[in-house]
Amino acid sequence: MPRVLIIEDDHAVREGLRLALRRQGHQVAAAGTGEQGLEELRSFRPDVVVLDLMLPGVSGLEVCRRIRAHDQLPIIMATARGDDADVIVGLEAGADDYVVKPLQARVLDARIRAVLRRVDGQPAGHDAPRAETHGELVIDRVGLTVSHRGEPVPLAPSELRLLLTLSASPGQVFSRQQLLEAVWEHRYHGDPRLVDACVKRLRIKMGEPAGQPRYIQTVRGFGYRFAAR
Repeated sequence: MPRVLIIEDDHAVREGLRLALRRQGHQVAAAGTGEQGLEELRSFRPDVVVLDLMLPGVSGLEVCRRIRAHDQLPIIMATARGDDADVIVGLEAGADDYVVKPLQARVLDARIRAVLRRVDGQPAGHDAPRAETHGELVIDRVGLTVSHRGEPVPLAPSELRLLLTLSASPGQVFSRQQLLEAVWEHRYHGDPRLVDACVKRLRIKMGEPAGQPRYIQTVRGFGYRFAAR
């Protein structure tokens, strides 16, 4: 049973989601502030966090950053419609996906199950060896670990699945929509900012030089490719 932590300051929204997600088979804990959410994180140990960005006290953005400082569990942020700047900042802070308010329990349930599948699975259809070496980067497809220059690279589920997808076919160009479908399971009109923000975080974590990425290259006007060896 997936364990979901909801951090949402609106009491009615919080309780409505708690009940709806329980009916969908989730084990749910809820917190009304960022501080309470961080405390629940330690005691409840969720599989995924649903995080409102507009929280009193410690903001949702700061909660996201504090989680990412020591944990790679999936984070789905909730944002008001049209808050483009919040979406970009939240994704760059480490959120794996986002949903737009007013939240619909059915949509949120689908997003939760999608991010949890990213934790467990690698891209289908590729019979690749367990570990691959790309320069100073080592990708273990069975152990689902990545190291760079011998040091582990902690990756959130979306970051890992994006890297596995791109590196499974070096040299192949993927459009943003193709990556949205493969990684986020957004079949129609997905938000390309999810891809761009995730690539940015990946490059930073892998120590890619600014403006001269070694592994994940931008194909202007189309998408991204993993550099062929």
